[in-house]
Amino acid sequence: MRQLTFTRGLVRVTAALLLTLGLTGCGTLATISKLEDGAGPEAMKLWDRWIEGNGDIAVATTWERKVKSGVSADEVAQILSLVATERNMREVGILPLSEEIAKRTGKKEKLLTIFNYCSPMIARRMADFSPHMAAYMPCRITLLEKEDGLWLYTLNMDMMVKMGRKLPSPLKEEAWSVRETMYIMMERASKGEF
Repeated sequence: MRQLTFTRGLVRVTAALLLTLGLTGCGTLATISKLEDGAGPEAMKLWDRWIEGNGDIAVATTWERKVKSGVSADEVAQILSLVATERNMREVGILPLSEEIAKRTGKKEKLLTIFNYCSPMIARRMADFSPHMAAYMPCRITLLEKEDGLWLYTLNMDMMVKMGRKLPSPLKEEAWSVRETMYIMMERASKGEF
């Protein structure tokens, strides 16, 4: 089954590449040469997630983790804060959206909280490299209560460090450290690992 999926993916990529080359020619080739090594396989992972998500682009571009049963929302928040501090990320805001909605409606809401983090110097260098990256700042993790419990969601940071234009050093290493921090935050918080 894995081989069939790979073959279909390869056919899609080849067809897309041929179509793109036919439409844009040398511009496409010039752009491909500027991408991070491994950008193609990473793009295929997004493609597969997009298909699995029935065309929901948010499924393709995010990571999710189910929070282990017995781990409370307060514990998740504490762990996120702890890991951010350990890895030199700054907490730059918490949006308790479910609390705000409950205040406005007078009805209890399922939990929805957004935690925002940033490394100001890295953010500045990334925005200087690509002003459009500023739209992805600050990094966020959302804690969401669903019927089956608590879930964490964040942007798939692999898109930033594996798929785009080649990042110059030391920005590449700094971007990777932010990616690793967000990944570790999700992992530890979902498992309740202080």
